[in-house]
Amino acid sequence: MPFSRFVETGRVAYISDGPNKGKLCTIVDVIDQTRALIDGPNSGVPRGQIRLNQLHLTKLCIKFPYTGATRVVRKAWNTGKVDEKWKQTLWSRKLESNKRRRELTDFDRFKLRRARQTRNKIRTLAYRVLKRKATKAGTLYGKKKVKKVKKDKKEKKEKKDKKTPAASKPKK
Repeated sequence: MPFSRFVETGRVAYISDGPNKGKLCTIVDVIDQTRALIDGPNSGVPRGQIRLNQLHLTKLCIKFPYTGATRVVRKAWNTGKVDEKWKQTLWSRKLESNKRRRELTDFDRFKLRRARQTRNKIRTLAYRVLKRKATKAGTLYGKKKVKKVKKDKKEKKEKKDKKTPAASKPKK
Protein backbone atom coordinates (compact mmCIF):
# COMPACT_ATOMS: atom_id res chain seq x y z
CA MET A 1 0.00 0.00 0.00
CA PRO A 2 1.49 3.38 -0.94
CA PHE A 3 2.38 5.98 1.65
CA SER A 4 -0.56 8.31 2.27
CA ARG A 5 0.35 10.54 5.22
CA PHE A 6 2.04 13.55 3.70
CA VAL A 7 3.14 16.82 5.27
CA GLU A 8 0.49 19.04 3.73
CA THR A 9 -1.76 21.96 4.57
CA GLY A 10 -4.65 20.68 6.65
CA ARG A 11 -2.94 17.51 7.93
CA VAL A 12 -3.74 16.90 11.60
CA ALA A 13 -0.67 15.95 13.64
CA TYR A 14 0.13 14.75 17.16
CA ILE A 15 2.86 16.74 18.92
CA SER A 16 5.40 14.36 20.47
CA ASP A 17 7.90 16.80 21.93
CA GLY A 18 8.12 20.28 23.39
CA PRO A 19 5.82 22.33 25.61
CA ASN A 20 2.66 21.17 23.78
CA LYS A 21 3.52 17.47 23.96
CA GLY A 22 0.47 15.21 23.65
CA LYS A 23 -1.77 17.74 21.90
CA LEU A 24 -3.28 17.81 18.42
CA CYS A 25 -2.57 20.49 15.86
CA THR A 26 -2.96 21.02 12.15
CA ILE A 27 -0.33 22.05 9.63
CA VAL A 28 -1.17 25.48 8.20
CA ASP A 29 1.90 25.94 6.00
CA VAL A 30 5.23 24.25 5.29
CA ILE A 31 8.08 26.68 5.98
CA ASP A 32 10.95 24.51 4.71
CA GLN A 33 11.85 20.83 4.66
CA THR A 34 12.33 20.68 8.44
CA ARG A 35 9.76 23.15 9.82
CA ALA A 36 6.05 23.82 9.53
CA LEU A 37 3.59 26.46 10.68
CA ILE A 38 0.99 24.83 12.94
CA ASP A 39 -2.18 25.84 14.73
CA GLY A 40 -4.32 23.96 17.24
CA PRO A 41 -7.31 26.18 17.91
CA ASN A 42 -9.37 23.71 19.96
CA SER A 43 -6.51 21.84 21.62
CA GLY A 44 -4.75 24.85 23.12
CA VAL A 45 -1.76 24.88 20.77
CA PRO A 46 -0.84 28.45 19.79
CA ARG A 47 -0.06 29.26 16.17
CA GLY A 48 3.67 28.97 15.57
CA GLN A 49 6.44 27.02 13.93
CA ILE A 50 7.58 23.56 14.94
CA ARG A 51 10.16 21.06 13.70
CA LEU A 52 8.67 18.23 11.67
CA ASN A 53 10.52 15.63 13.74
CA GLN A 54 8.42 16.78 16.71
CA LEU A 55 5.21 15.82 14.87
CA HIS A 56 3.52 12.50 14.23
CA LEU A 57 1.18 12.74 11.25
CA THR A 58 -2.30 11.26 11.68
CA LYS A 59 -4.65 9.96 9.00
CA LEU A 60 -6.98 12.92 9.65
CA CYS A 61 -6.96 15.87 7.28
CA ILE A 62 -9.13 19.00 7.10
CA LYS A 63 -9.66 21.45 4.27
CA PHE A 64 -9.17 25.19 4.58
CA PRO A 65 -7.56 27.91 2.42
CA TYR A 66 -3.78 28.11 2.18
CA THR A 67 -2.32 29.87 5.29
CA GLY A 68 -5.79 30.40 6.74
CA ALA A 69 -6.23 32.48 9.90
CA THR A 70 -6.85 30.83 13.26
CA ARG A 71 -10.60 31.47 13.05
CA VAL A 72 -10.68 29.77 9.61
CA VAL A 73 -8.74 26.78 10.96
CA ARG A 74 -11.06 26.61 14.01
CA LYS A 75 -14.13 26.61 11.77
CA ALA A 76 -12.68 23.85 9.55
CA TRP A 77 -11.65 21.88 12.68
CA ASN A 78 -15.21 22.04 14.05
CA THR A 79 -16.93 21.22 10.75
CA GLY A 80 -14.52 18.31 10.20
CA LYS A 81 -15.29 17.02 13.75
CA VAL A 82 -11.59 16.32 14.30
CA ASP A 83 -11.88 15.86 18.08
CA GLU A 84 -14.62 13.22 17.69
CA LYS A 85 -12.77 11.37 14.93
CA TRP A 86 -9.54 11.43 16.95
CA LYS A 87 -11.24 9.90 20.00
CA GLN A 88 -12.47 7.02 17.83
CA THR A 89 -8.98 6.07 16.61
CA LEU A 90 -7.05 3.18 18.12
CA TRP A 91 -4.07 5.49 18.62
CA SER A 92 -6.09 7.82 20.86
CA ARG A 93 -7.57 4.93 22.85
CA LYS A 94 -4.09 3.47 23.46
CA LEU A 95 -2.80 6.84 24.67
CA GLU A 96 -5.78 7.16 27.02
CA SER A 97 -5.27 3.61 28.31
CA ASN A 98 -1.57 4.21 28.95
CA LYS A 99 -2.38 7.45 30.75
CA ARG A 100 -4.91 5.68 33.00
CA ARG A 101 -2.42 2.90 33.74
CA ARG A 102 0.29 5.42 34.69
CA GLU A 103 -2.10 7.20 37.06
CA LEU A 104 -3.02 4.04 39.02
CA THR A 105 -2.28 4.14 42.73
CA ASP A 106 -0.82 1.23 44.67
CA PHE A 107 -4.27 0.18 45.90
CA ASP A 108 -5.70 0.42 42.35
CA ARG A 109 -2.94 -1.87 41.08
CA PHE A 110 -3.74 -4.32 43.90
CA LYS A 111 -7.46 -4.31 43.00
CA LEU A 112 -6.61 -4.83 39.34
CA ARG A 113 -4.38 -7.79 40.18
CA ARG A 114 -7.11 -9.41 42.32
CA ALA A 115 -9.70 -8.88 39.57
CA ARG A 116 -7.41 -10.55 37.02
CA GLN A 117 -6.83 -13.50 39.35
CA THR A 118 -10.58 -13.95 39.81
CA ARG A 119 -11.20 -13.72 36.07
CA ASN A 120 -8.46 -16.26 35.34
CA LYS A 121 -9.83 -18.72 37.91
CA ILE A 122 -13.28 -18.55 36.31
CA ARG A 123 -11.77 -18.97 32.84
CA THR A 124 -9.62 -21.94 33.92
CA LEU A 125 -12.58 -23.65 35.58
CA ALA A 126 -14.71 -23.27 32.44
CA TYR A 127 -11.84 -24.59 30.30
CA ARG A 128 -11.40 -27.66 32.49
CA VAL A 129 -15.13 -28.44 32.39
CA LEU A 130 -15.13 -28.26 28.58
CA LYS A 131 -11.95 -30.34 28.36
CA ARG A 132 -13.40 -33.02 30.64
CA LYS A 133 -16.55 -33.22 28.48
CA ALA A 134 -14.47 -33.47 25.30
CA THR A 135 -12.29 -36.20 26.81
CA LYS A 136 -15.33 -38.27 27.81
CA ALA A 137 -16.90 -37.81 24.38
CA GLY A 138 -13.61 -38.71 22.71
CA THR A 139 -13.46 -35.49 20.69
CA LEU A 140 -10.58 -33.84 22.49
CA TYR A 141 -8.20 -33.86 19.52
CA GLY A 142 -10.64 -33.69 16.62
CA LYS A 143 -12.89 -36.44 15.34
CA LYS A 144 -14.60 -38.83 17.70
CA LYS A 145 -12.56 -41.97 18.22
CA VAL A 146 -14.20 -45.23 17.21
CA LYS A 147 -13.36 -48.20 19.37
CA LYS A 148 -11.73 -51.01 17.41
CA VAL A 149 -13.26 -54.46 17.72
CA LYS A 150 -10.64 -57.11 18.45
CA LYS A 151 -10.80 -60.07 16.09
CA ASP A 152 -9.85 -63.59 16.99
CA LYS A 153 -6.60 -65.03 15.72
CA LYS A 154 -8.47 -67.59 13.64
CA GLU A 155 -10.42 -64.92 11.77
CA LYS A 156 -7.20 -63.04 11.02
CA LYS A 157 -5.56 -66.21 9.73
CA GLU A 158 -8.53 -67.01 7.48
CA LYS A 159 -8.51 -63.49 6.12
CA LYS A 160 -4.79 -63.73 5.43
CA ASP A 161 -5.25 -67.00 3.55
CA LYS A 162 -7.93 -65.44 1.36
CA LYS A 163 -5.62 -62.57 0.37
CA THR A 164 -2.76 -64.77 -0.84
CA PRO A 165 -3.24 -65.97 -4.43
CA ALA A 166 -3.44 -69.70 -5.19
CA ALA A 167 -0.41 -69.63 -7.50
CA SER A 168 1.88 -68.47 -4.74
CA LYS A 169 0.89 -71.35 -2.40
CA PRO A 170 3.43 -74.15 -2.31
CA LYS A 171 2.31 -77.50 -3.79
CA LYS A 172 2.14 -80.62 -1.64
